[in-house]
Amino acid sequence: MPGRAESPGIEPGRARNPAVPADTKGILHPDEQAKHRSLARLVPGPAMDRYVEWYWSVRWDLRGRSSYRAEVLSYPSVNITFERSDTRTGGFVNGISTSKYVRELSGLGETFGIRFRAGGFGAFTGLDVGSFRDSSVGLTDIMPEAAGLAERVLDVPTDGQRRAVVEEFLAGKPSVDDSTYRLVLRIVDAMANDLELTRVDQITDRFGVPTRTLQRMFRRYVGAGPKWVLRRYRLQDGADLLAKGRTEDLAALAADLGYFDQAHFSREFTAEVGMTPLEYAKNSLRSRNEITSKVMPIRN
Repeated sequence: MPGRAESPGIEPGRARNPAVPADTKGILHPDEQAKHRSLARLVPGPAMDRYVEWYWSVRWDLRGRSSYRAEVLSYPSVNITFERSDTRTGGFVNGISTSKYVRELSGLGETFGIRFRAGGFGAFTGLDVGSFRDSSVGLTDIMPEAAGLAERVLDVPTDGQRRAVVEEFLAGKPSVDDSTYRLVLRIVDAMANDLELTRVDQITDRFGVPTRTLQRMFRRYVGAGPKWVLRRYRLQDGADLLAKGRTEDLAALAADLGYFDQAHFSREFTAEVGMTPLEYAKNSLRSRNEITSKVMPIRN
């Protein structure tokens, strides 16, 4: 299957994913989840787009309703979140999540987040991102200079105003030209967009980076090894295609995603998502049909 070409006119290593809310890749059960919360995304300004993929906000009002478990196969990215809910309020640094991320939504709440590019938080702060993988820590524990930032962000009402507050703070920090980070961006962009890349040796051959160097670089900047990053992108692709209804040939889907066979794909998908690929596809179809029936009710 041919890989996706790089976007024309974009400086290598600076390509951005468009901040489009309709892009649900990584969100598990996207149609079902959309019934329980809103999602908005904003592009970063020119001062921060070297490091930040996009800003995002989620809001929910489940007062008088059952709580909901929102599940995500997260991107290999660090997120800073500013949260206000019945269970958690403040600013947090969220390392990459190597397993399925689950957030229980209840009552009334909101989150405004900064999704850094893969490697972006490590390059911006100079920190070893692998040290807080699979963990969420207070923002000021990682960045003491951010004292009061969460309050300032949550005190303004709109996403645009919140982005402005965050960018004023972030843009005030000095940045350096990091050639290793530029290489990480190029490699991660290829991993995400070229579906023919399914093995680490393909990466080392294409970019001329020894395996051990690549592994050290990814653990320092991204927070996980290159093999995990490749598998996560391909698993996201699989979940996205299944949610959109591709079920006619699971063996071909597994092969397209670089798995040895359908059994390997099914085992990994089930272990990460919590249900088999076919069960996930059927669940997605039910949610989609429920939405369609409400928008276009059947008339006798």
